[in-house]
Amino acid sequence: MSQLTRKDFQTNQEIRWCPGCGDYAILASMQKVLPELGIAREKVVFISGIGCSSRFPYYMNTYGFHTIHGRAPAIATGLKLTRPDLQVWVVTGDGDALSIGGNHLIHVLRRNVDVKILLFNNRIYGLTKGQYSPTSEAGKKAKSTPYGSIDAPFDPIRLALGAGASFVARSIDVEAAHLQGVLHRMASHRGAALVEIFQNCNVFNDGAFVTLTEKASKARSQLHLEHGKPLVFEDGKKGIRLNGLEPEIVPVGDGGVPESELLVWDEKAQPALAFLLAGMGPAFPTPIGIFRAEERAVHHELDEALQRRVTETLGDGDLEKLLGTGDTWTVP
Repeated sequence: MSQLTRKDFQTNQEIRWCPGCGDYAILASMQKVLPELGIAREKVVFISGIGCSSRFPYYMNTYGFHTIHGRAPAIATGLKLTRPDLQVWVVTGDGDALSIGGNHLIHVLRRNVDVKILLFNNRIYGLTKGQYSPTSEAGKKAKSTPYGSIDAPFDPIRLALGAGASFVARSIDVEAAHLQGVLHRMASHRGAALVEIFQNCNVFNDGAFVTLTEKASKARSQLHLEHGKPLVFEDGKKGIRLNGLEPEIVPVGDGGVPESELLVWDEKAQPALAFLLAGMGPAFPTPIGIFRAEERAVHHELDEALQRRVTETLGDGDLEKLLGTGDTWTVP
């Protein structure tokens, strides 16, 4: 196979996202990463539900499905079971995945279906022009909540960890190098891999993540999770250590604590540690990176093993015989 380039994964479709939308940056990162994976285009499939992000398959020169609201994980599961040789990506948004599609999402994660899920989180319904979403902050004033939302927001990271996902990560649309690094790790992971991508909707929720992306504030607002390294931020001047079961921010170095007292990140540790970091309050920096990476049996391989065991015991199946067995009725 000849070496592919980003251009090979671009299509001639008119991109129908608003100018300045964060989706463009995510699309560019995906199109840059795919040629580096060395996988033929006909072996890659993108499956989406409904929403702005779900137009993604039109802009990828691979196979793809633009399916129904919230059901992309279910369709991806069926495809992976029948064609385990394909690399399957799911593209979804906070409204699509965490509202109508919430049930499908948690089950694709607990089953460890070998799919890669890009969850664009802009904390708003953009396609339907500005209603609050499951990840909108409490008090959010939007077209559907003119006096402020009274609902507590979903945290996609904690939801995925609770569902038993074997790979959970977070990145940001405009942090191209970081996002591409996470996409590489997802591509090589065997099992359900989810990345929450903070994505700016510059029309209906502009600036939702501005403290994480502005040059003046990002150093004190981003906490990079790197396996085997201590948790530091603000150019290494501050760090996170545990005080009992509570995280605390401490100064590091001259006048502060030695780096040896800081919490060292372990992406393979029990999920409780990842829960703790994901749930740190607004006084703390926001963790980005890989919260969890665990190797365990994948769904289609378990299914194949089950089929072999049953066939060895009962022989090859006979669908016609099965349909005519047990209680049957003749409809006049």
